[in-house]
Amino acid sequence: MNVKVVIFDWDGTLVDSVEHIADSLHQAATDLGFPELEREAYRDIIGLGMVEALEKLYPGISRDRMNAIREGYARYFFSKVTTPQNVFDGMARVLADLRSSGRRCSVATGKSRRGLAKALDTSGLGVHFDITRCADETRSKPDPLMLEEILDFYRIDPSEAVMIGDTRYDLDMARRIGMPSIGVEWGVHKRDVLSAYEPAAVVSTVPELREVLGV
Repeated sequence: MNVKVVIFDWDGTLVDSVEHIADSLHQAATDLGFPELEREAYRDIIGLGMVEALEKLYPGISRDRMNAIREGYARYFFSKVTTPQNVFDGMARVLADLRSSGRRCSVATGKSRRGLAKALDTSGLGVHFDITRCADETRSKPDPLMLEEILDFYRIDPSEAVMIGDTRYDLDMARRIGMPSIGVEWGVHKRDVLSAYEPAAVVSTVPELREVLGV
C-alpha cells in the first residue's frame, strides 16, 4: 500500500493481551457481584474505551459502580506486565521495517493513557511511534476523532494513512472518515465480522500483513 502513515491498534493487533483483558474484566465485575457473562461478551468490547465498554456490558450501570469495576480491573490488569514476549511474533520487525522504508507509525487505542504509557515502555515498542492516542484523552472508537487528531499531527489526508486493527471498532472508525484499513484475524474478531467494514484486506498471518504493506 502506498501510504505515508500506518496507524496500529494495540491490544489484539500488536500485543497478545485479549485474554488477559477479558480475564481482568470478568474478575473485577464478578468480585463486585455483577453477573458472570459469556466469555465472548468480555472479548467483544475490547477496543472500546472503558466507560463505553462497561455501559455495553452492564446497561444502566451507575457511575459509582463503574468506577469500582475500573479500580478492580486496574489491579488485575496491571498485575501482569506487558513484555517483548507478549508482542505478536514478527510485529516488532514490521514496525522497524516500516520506519526504515520511510513510513511513519502511530497508535490509536481504546486503552487508557496510563495503560498505554506503561505498555509502550515495557514492551519495547515505544520507540517506533511518533504519536499515540487513547480513548480517555479523546473519544472512544468507533468515533474517528483519534484518527483525525493523528492526521492533523502529520498534516495528511485520510487516504494517505491506513488503520490496522483486530476489531470492528477499528475498521468502522477508519471507514467513517474514508481511511483505508486492514483487519487482522489474530485478535478479537474474525474475517466475517471484519469484512463487513470494507477493509482493503483482511490478513490471518504477519507475513500476509507484510505483503499487503509491501515491507
